[in-house]
Amino acid sequence: MSHDHLTRHTPVDCSCGEEVPARLRASWLRSEEYGVPADEVQPVFSGRVEETSLFHRCGAEVLADLHRTLGAEPVSLMLVDADGVVLDRRSGDDALLRELDAVHLAPGFSYAEREAGTNGLGLALADRLPTVVRAEEHYSHSLAAYTCAATPVQDPRTGHLLGAVNLTTWSRERSDLLLALSQSAAATTSALMLARAGSEQQRSASRSPLFRVTAPRLEPGAGTLADLGGTWSEVSARAVTALREGRIVLAVGEPGVGRATLLAQAERQLFPRGRILAASAPAPADAEAWLDLWSPELAKPHTSIVVCGVDTLPVWAAERLRDLVLAARATARSDGRPGVALSMTAERFEDVPAPLTGLVETLLELPPLRERAGDVLPLARHHALRARGREVAFSPAAERALADHGWPGNVTELVAAVRTAATRTDLVDVRHLPTSVLTPSGPRLSRIESFERDELVRVLSRAGTSMQEAADELGMSRATVYRKVSRYGIRLPHR
Repeated sequence: MSHDHLTRHTPVDCSCGEEVPARLRASWLRSEEYGVPADEVQPVFSGRVEETSLFHRCGAEVLADLHRTLGAEPVSLMLVDADGVVLDRRSGDDALLRELDAVHLAPGFSYAEREAGTNGLGLALADRLPTVVRAEEHYSHSLAAYTCAATPVQDPRTGHLLGAVNLTTWSRERSDLLLALSQSAAATTSALMLARAGSEQQRSASRSPLFRVTAPRLEPGAGTLADLGGTWSEVSARAVTALREGRIVLAVGEPGVGRATLLAQAERQLFPRGRILAASAPAPADAEAWLDLWSPELAKPHTSIVVCGVDTLPVWAAERLRDLVLAARATARSDGRPGVALSMTAERFEDVPAPLTGLVETLLELPPLRERAGDVLPLARHHALRARGREVAFSPAAERALADHGWPGNVTELVAAVRTAATRTDLVDVRHLPTSVLTPSGPRLSRIESFERDELVRVLSRAGTSMQEAADELGMSRATVYRKVSRYGIRLPHR
């Protein structure tokens, strides 16, 4: 980050000898690395919030009690999940709520640090510490009118981060009590969860996002993956050519192969400083709100849209999308780019609703990862780097295991396996990989069979362990070990 940029955000008069707090400065640096705009908060919307977790129910109850106490005070009370998505918001000040809507600090929107830059709730979640961010301390200038205080909430039994309680007020208001109130509300939420956990089984704390609109950005220190095999490079080159000429592109392929990534990287190659919005298809009941949210961006200069999963859109929504695209095409773009900067993804072309098929001018097919064996190790190294922020090594046995696996879940499965392994070690070996990577897909195993298979993999994947030593540790004969290895299809590259 440049010195001028830091100075512009510095909340104190440096001539007085005061230092910018280390946590705040680190957050500014991360915000710049994430590519967060300094002038505005770009909306990242996860659709209608349908939380049923114990955390949400208890937190909403605590906020309701606090709201009744504060009355018409100019304070907005919020409950957010671990991803920074606002689950609940209350305030007796209508003017404050209107202004918060204008900066998208509203239910369904994410204010995680990587999406909105330095802000109270985002920094509290990032550092897992109670946090106050005032006025010009925010990374985005559009948030300078507010002061935010947030306190993380952890599961009282497991310690896992569940979200945070956030209080926001005008920057001109006194904020002395904000942090204390947020800490009290967070503590009360945790205590209420603990009291009720014994009498009811906690439901899943994860929400089911109905759709998501986001601006894809590079991860800090990761760069953009470019050294993939010939198939990816060939399809990518065709995407770049088509998008440069203003054609509407549809990328098809199995889920998880990287269709949206391919299109977004092609756009980024053409327009390094442009905005890219990825809009994943909604549930049918939310299609109207989904279209209203992002479709105004269609004709904006320096903006590209990737619509993911158009094969799941209802026909009426596809008709509406087609009409919006045709209308936008009739308006010349001020950046000199021909047509509308739109691309789409689907699993199969034949499943795309008829109103959209006529829009497709370039059709790209991205093969599954099992047909792109040369991409596996570059992808593994890239995502290990993203997970750790630095290079992570793979043993020869781990490389062989990754290369030999069929990856039925494609790149999505590979990323999950590698990220888990890379957060456990500096040298990924077969024992750090999921059991599924070392065994073929087949009939569903019982719980006992799954445990037995996993124990075999755990013991046999240790370097230098003989079959006899494994048999002794597992309480089996060596012949039984061989038989079960064959039965479960366990592949051990170093044997």
